[in-house]
Amino acid sequence: MSEIITEYRNENTKNIDLLPTIDIVTKINEEDKLVALAVEDELENISKAVDIIAKQFLQGGKLYYFGAGTSGRLGVLDASECPPTFGAKPDMVQGIIAGGDNALRIPVEGAEDNFELGENDANVLTKEDVCVAISASGNPKYLLGVLSQAEKIGCKTIALTCNHKAAILEEVGLGICVEVGPEVIAGSSRMKAGTAQKMVLNMLTTGAMIKIGKTYENFMIDLMPTNEKLKDRAIRIVAELAQVNASTALKTLLECGWEVKVAILVLKCGIERTEAKELLRKHRGVLRLALASFAKA
Repeated sequence: MSEIITEYRNENTKNIDLLPTIDIVTKINEEDKLVALAVEDELENISKAVDIIAKQFLQGGKLYYFGAGTSGRLGVLDASECPPTFGAKPDMVQGIIAGGDNALRIPVEGAEDNFELGENDANVLTKEDVCVAISASGNPKYLLGVLSQAEKIGCKTIALTCNHKAAILEEVGLGICVEVGPEVIAGSSRMKAGTAQKMVLNMLTTGAMIKIGKTYENFMIDLMPTNEKLKDRAIRIVAELAQVNASTALKTLLECGWEVKVAILVLKCGIERTEAKELLRKHRGVLRLALASFAKA
């Protein structure tokens, strides 16, 4: 068995059960401050991962997160937030947790130790996809099964772990190791390790979506306005980028079926909705390219 750094005892919190509440939460906060610095140390590898994912997206590939327990739940969470944020198709980014969807709420005993289960779950992969194995310790047999199947079909593989001795690091094309050190409560990797994983997953999907044109400047122009908050956001984005008032932005969005990029093109270029949609289609939905091509025409 590989050494598991995430199981070490934290010398700074040995007596945490004797402390006043304010000191308990202070200790937790002090340890949490170390997480961003640990992530910073891995920015080069995270950047490489973003480029891999973006490249595969442009080739029609998908991003799959695999994990067990907390790591699996974080993968499912990040995947589920991509459609409303970036207008991504529901299958573009997917999170798969050992033990199936029931494991999101109730731990499934033994799932992370099942190599064959990992192999079977990884049957969804194709050679165009990217497989990201997430684990604080980096040793679940489930993930080794996932990576075994991914290798057989030539799928791009990335590992995200908090243990430099993780077994999964030896089985992937690119490793991201964010060593946050021992947890406040020994082995409770839902804490610093979980926070680190969430931060990196945010970077992977956000970075890749930016690279493929899912944003304009720092606006989420592919958002799906499915509720009042998002509709209000869409109005503000169109109003600012097209330099019109809110009522004009709303009117145009209604005429364009709440498609933010189409509404912006209609207003900025003075074209009809159908022409705007065709312009976007020609430029793979990238608003910046569509605007540039219209300016040159």
